[in-house]
Amino acid sequence: MSDLHTTVLDDPVASSLAGRHAHLARHHGRASSYHPEVAGISTLNAHTDPGSWDDLLELLGADAFALLFHCPALPPDHWVPEFTLPGYQLIHTGPLPALPRTTAQVVELGPADVPEMLALVERTRPGPFHVRTRELGTYLGIRENGALVAMAGERLKPPGWTEVSAVCTAPEARGRGHAATLITTLVHQITARGERPFLHSAADNTTAMALYQRLGFTIRTEVTFRGFRTP
Repeated sequence: MSDLHTTVLDDPVASSLAGRHAHLARHHGRASSYHPEVAGISTLNAHTDPGSWDDLLELLGADAFALLFHCPALPPDHWVPEFTLPGYQLIHTGPLPALPRTTAQVVELGPADVPEMLALVERTRPGPFHVRTRELGTYLGIRENGALVAMAGERLKPPGWTEVSAVCTAPEARGRGHAATLITTLVHQITARGERPFLHSAADNTTAMALYQRLGFTIRTEVTFRGFRTP
């Protein structure tokens, strides 16, 4: 794969907001962000001078949360740091994984499923998820006895790529291969559209990393996720 094709992954937030997610974007000066009900992810669009942080403050407002990754710059001292999390960006480089043999039925989740999706995220903490996050792309789920017990979906969409995200399984349904089933299904769907799957993972989530690598994902680069509260 050429470096040119992977360059959009250096700041996948900016390339998503400028492209397929433009209808979900907010911009001010050198800063961009998703609508707050969709995702709390922001970018400085490769600008790291102090003025770009002023643009982001103007965009988000006071006492707002800003999640940044792939951003080497730090904000002014009066911004309140909330967390720093080392992680990885992985891209799918292996052959298409075989769909697991399972009796679980994968269903596409729609607007009516949002309350259950939010409840599952609250229990499992896969990462930020909001009332309109489902609008970022396709979200799939698995139900047991009518209850939503596992979920995964699409988040960032740089040109030619789609990120797999929000992979989570309720504690009582773990060990049944639900995450592998959902990720594999998404990989097949993304690839069928002529795109490449990628994802992000916390560096210390060794269980998830092992699963991703078993399904054909390899580490492209290290990433630092940072959360801040605006002054």
